Amino acid sequence: MKIMTKIAAAMLAMAVIVPVLSTGDASAYTWTRTLSEGASGADVKELQIRVAGWAADGAAKTYVATDGAFGPGTKAAVIRFQRAYGLTADGIVGPATQSKLNALEDAGDGSTLNFEFSEFYSKDGSGFSGGNVGATTVKANVRRMMYKLEAVRKKAGNNAITVNSGFRSISHNAAVGGASNSQHTYGIASDIVINGYSPTGVANIAKSSGFSGVIIYSTFTHVDSRVEYPSYGAAGYYWP
Repeated sequence: MKIMTKIAAAMLAMAVIVPVLSTGDASAYTWTRTLSEGASGADVKELQIRVAGWAADGAAKTYVATDGAFGPGTKAAVIRFQRAYGLTADGIVGPATQSKLNALEDAGDGSTLNFEFSEFYSKDGSGFSGGNVGATTVKANVRRMMYKLEAVRKKAGNNAITVNSGFRSISHNAAVGGASNSQHTYGIASDIVINGYSPTGVANIAKSSGFSGVIIYSTFTHVDSRVEYPSYGAAGYYWP
């Protein structure tokens, strides 16, 4: 898991007498202002990506629009995020909330605290290539999905999530019998398992976390964000 990898890296670093600093490391996202309802811009869109998993208090067919406009839906999601992390739940994104948002990112590669991009690679070795959209788009889509999954993980008591299947190349998707227009081929779907939760239990959490495609299988739960990507061809919510 990602946390164990980071612990091991920290232990190794402590064993080095003379630290070596890399000037090529990426830095955490820089928030340049306090955000509140009525704000707009690229930083609001980034906020919306990061609180997308806090779309509702319970099962609800809704999601946080990533349109760069801080409206009531974004504020409500921020408040849920703040409550979950023990912050002042006022819907205002100041330094404390921004710090917590940044604590959930991996500043090194743009992934998130508990997930690696490699967990979502196509199982045929093609990485994020060979899908129904380009690799850059797939990676951006996967990053958005990661933040939703961070919320699912938090709601599940911080129990680890295993990603059985993330992005699939067209060829791999065909090999496993997937639909030709599978949401996996766009990088907006995952088949997941959570320690201690049944597939139905996982589905119930996903329904409050902005996922519009939720399918329960015998040993895992499929989640996707189809409603947010109408050009990908799947219409409407798909819930059991």
